[in-house]
Amino acid sequence: MDDTQDQYLHGRGAQFNPRNRFLKQERIREHIEAIDDWTEPNPATVYLEDQSKSIVNKVESPDVGMWYSMNPYQGCEHGCIYCYARNAHEYWGYSAGLDFERKIIVKKNAPALLRKFLLNKNWEPMPISLSGNTDCYQPAEKKFRLTRQLLEVCNEFNQPVGIITKNAGILRDKDLLQTMAAKNLVSVLVSITSFQEELRRVMEPRTTTARQRLRVIEELSAAGVRMGVMLGPMIPGLNEHEMQRIMKAASEAGARFSAYTFIRLNGAIKLLFHDWLYKNFPDRADKVWHLIEKGHGGQVNDSRYGLRMRGEGPISDLVRQQFIKYNKLYQLNAERWELDNTRFQRPGEQGRLF
Repeated sequence: MDDTQDQYLHGRGAQFNPRNRFLKQERIREHIEAIDDWTEPNPATVYLEDQSKSIVNKVESPDVGMWYSMNPYQGCEHGCIYCYARNAHEYWGYSAGLDFERKIIVKKNAPALLRKFLLNKNWEPMPISLSGNTDCYQPAEKKFRLTRQLLEVCNEFNQPVGIITKNAGILRDKDLLQTMAAKNLVSVLVSITSFQEELRRVMEPRTTTARQRLRVIEELSAAGVRMGVMLGPMIPGLNEHEMQRIMKAASEAGARFSAYTFIRLNGAIKLLFHDWLYKNFPDRADKVWHLIEKGHGGQVNDSRYGLRMRGEGPISDLVRQQFIKYNKLYQLNAERWELDNTRFQRPGEQGRLF
């Protein structure tokens, strides 16, 4: 990236706000020299507290590996430029671009909503995924501690939980995770996309380093938590060549299972990623863009279940073959394993019989 680009917003992934497809009207600045009531967006992050009506969502997509999810925060200050959750911010009336990173919706009543949900007699326990959309340990968690409170409720009910994160803040809850792990109620996927710090700083600007993420795997694994590594997304020409190194390091740190995705640029993410790619890597942007297209049949996105996150064609096939090879080599799916649903118990109830 050319450091002379004074307009580049360092510390942010997106560099602008694309149009929200759900809004009929929007405000634009036609002339930069005009004198009116236009004000530039505040670069500081704003937390918007929300009283939500529900917290647990049934996942209808058959290819994401989860049945139910809960997200205490919408929007994510991590600012990962490729994040599929950006598009969901448009449903809240915001942009998938800078708004997604700057305007974080905080579901303050999430713990109470989860308790109410689990008390419902119709709930038959199945694992619930934390961070099915945005990272539950993003910087907002240090202030609001909603994820901690959700885990406390789950521990009380013996409700199994799967977590995915790329933030070392999860170590604040090691005590609670260790308690739940002893009852086989929790597993954690740590997302690692690159060991190249120059790439991470612009691609995932407000995340912790890969070394810190390995430390998370190591510490929680030593505490008895079943740990995995998520390699997602793999981007040809940027980070796909690091797959073996990441899987080897994660395995040595204590990871016991893994998953990956191939880059997919759906909705507004296509515009955001294209802008980001050509600003940060002008020397190879054309090559990377065309490789992504080759991984999706000439497009940069595929909406078909089963193919959308794996891609098709020789590029994506090569990534898949590497994953299978190193998955076996480093024993990252050595055995079948599931969280324990049988311990679930509402306060005051007798033990469940299955």
